[in-house]
Amino acid sequence: MIGRHRAARAVRAIGTALLPVDVRNWIRVQQRRYGLQWRRVGTVDFGQLRRVSPISPVFAFDRGQLVDRYYVERFLAACTADVRGRVLEMMDDAYTRKFGGTRVTRSDVLHSVPGNARATMVADLTGDNPIPDDTFDCIIFTQTLQFIYDVRAALRNLHRILKPGGVLLLTAHGTSRIGRREGTDPWGEYWRFTAQSLRRLLAETFPQADARIEVYGNVLAAVANLHCLAAEELTRAELDHRDPDYEVLLAARAVKVQ
Repeated sequence: MIGRHRAARAVRAIGTALLPVDVRNWIRVQQRRYGLQWRRVGTVDFGQLRRVSPISPVFAFDRGQLVDRYYVERFLAACTADVRGRVLEMMDDAYTRKFGGTRVTRSDVLHSVPGNARATMVADLTGDNPIPDDTFDCIIFTQTLQFIYDVRAALRNLHRILKPGGVLLLTAHGTSRIGRREGTDPWGEYWRFTAQSLRRLLAETFPQADARIEVYGNVLAAVANLHCLAAEELTRAELDHRDPDYEVLLAARAVKVQ
């Protein structure tokens, strides 16, 4: 095993030596900047992360803002101009108020079952429901799609109730801990999405829509999110670095064709 590792290091060294000097220097700068240096097998210090249970058992509520929620708010902050007119949000209207302000003329809150005092509408997005066609200028649909088994039906209904020219602002988990309360609630998380799967779902259910997919995250953010660490425990540079191979959060902006 040791001989194999030495041989691998020798091959890498030869390959690097064949590169032009300016390319080698650029690689070293990027390695230092983003912590990309290779570590030998057995030399990684896991520190406090060497554990089989998460550091926070309660989704960072005991520590601060969860990493994926940091990304949700980054996305919505970039789309504030879309939060206007009549706006629908799931569960409560916190993001409508935070990002819509005076541009919002009417705020509605949707819940799938009775019992939410903040809800102005109770309806099932996966079946027939009384919400009229072409009702909303904006729908804020954050961290909800993964809890719906029939995602295509839900997306079709979201498209139906948007006004022509209306905007769907959607976010969903890529890499995260499962959220469930088995034994106390009938709901659970059914899906984890990728940029590819979300793009295809929107192409099917928002025909001819102007849709944009954003991917947030990197390997450090993914590890922090799995341990339910707070966003405040990472630097802005660490959080904002994007590595497309580590999709911590997926966000989509889809406009219903006029």
